Amino acid sequence: MSPRAGNAGPHTLAFVESPVQLLNVLEWAHAHAPGVGLTLVVLSPLDPMTRGQLRRMSDLARDEGHQVRWEEARGGPLAPFQTIGGLTGLLRRARRVVLGDPFSRYVQLLLTITRARDLVVVDDGTATMEFVGQLARGERLVRWHRKGGRPGPRDLIFAPVSSSARRRLTPSGSRRIEIFSSMPMAQTPAGVTVGANTFAWTRARFGPPRITKGADMVGTSLVETGVVDDGRYLEAVQALAKTHGATRYFAHRRESTDKLHRLAVETGLEIVRPELPLELIARRGPIGRTILSFPSTVVHTLPLALSGTEVRVAVCDIDPEWLTAHASPRAQGFLSGVTGTARDVHRLSPTAAANPAAPLHPDPPDPAGPTKSAGTASFTALPGPTGTPGAVAAG
Repeated sequence: MSPRAGNAGPHTLAFVESPVQLLNVLEWAHAHAPGVGLTLVVLSPLDPMTRGQLRRMSDLARDEGHQVRWEEARGGPLAPFQTIGGLTGLLRRARRVVLGDPFSRYVQLLLTITRARDLVVVDDGTATMEFVGQLARGERLVRWHRKGGRPGPRDLIFAPVSSSARRRLTPSGSRRIEIFSSMPMAQTPAGVTVGANTFAWTRARFGPPRITKGADMVGTSLVETGVVDDGRYLEAVQALAKTHGATRYFAHRRESTDKLHRLAVETGLEIVRPELPLELIARRGPIGRTILSFPSTVVHTLPLALSGTEVRVAVCDIDPEWLTAHASPRAQGFLSGVTGTARDVHRLSPTAAANPAAPLHPDPPDPAGPTKSAGTASFTALPGPTGTPGAVAAG
């Protein structure tokens, strides 16, 4: 067992539902080592790509000496009851609970059971920024891309549980709340302890990467969440790839196969479905000298994970005309805030996507790297930590 993790056990209980959450639990444990007794519970989703990344992240957690408990939390109508019932004893004995998504109804239900005096919230992407603001303002917990809409029947039924979770995430004389984050915070809730996630574990464990010429692109699920029009998104990706000499497109785990196939055919980009969070993929390399992204978590995390390298992160703002009619009224302001608060990134105007301009750097694409002409679809899976390639999704 790794001495960095201490003795794995029930004293600290962590709940994760995504690979990024699991990565940030490992970062938190690394920052608080030695002596952290950590049992990590994976509340597995149904999405195959997310499950694959969670499996490989679980292997890394075991390598660090942590105990991993995999729960098929969504494996049928009775699965939630069986999962919660099986975790009740652990929850009641835990002295500290670490969670990655305070907006998750699953996690909110689990919070009603725990007696832990210490609660830690680690990053779940840009949603952490919204959570901190809502907690500081005493608002109900609602994901940013749903805010502004009318609550549905399920929201109304679940409202008492959500309110209870928000109260448990509010510090008191008998309860300590910590937020461990790499995200900027405009407001900090009174009494909450804030710890900085610098991705020290990632940098110590992987890299430095081999840096190639040209650029790589990072995908986003803004189309899948109904925020950005799919046609406008494809046009922006195509223009940015042409302008900056991008050859690879790292797909977000929630991007649809149909959209990715269309991107590959119409842009010629090699579509890569990474088997680990992008912070680890980039740190292991090879990675382009420039990483192009739209507003997302990676514009905050990649500069930290790649600190000390020559890689530059460039983020393209979202033009208001790209938003769908169903997008939340808060969408444009939130996305602008994600970009505007990012440090150590190059900011690109959305007009750069509509009207290609000079590239960030004059280097041509790496001759040794993959080059595709428009109309050639290519889907690739990067190997996990064991070096075994994962499934390749054919385009």
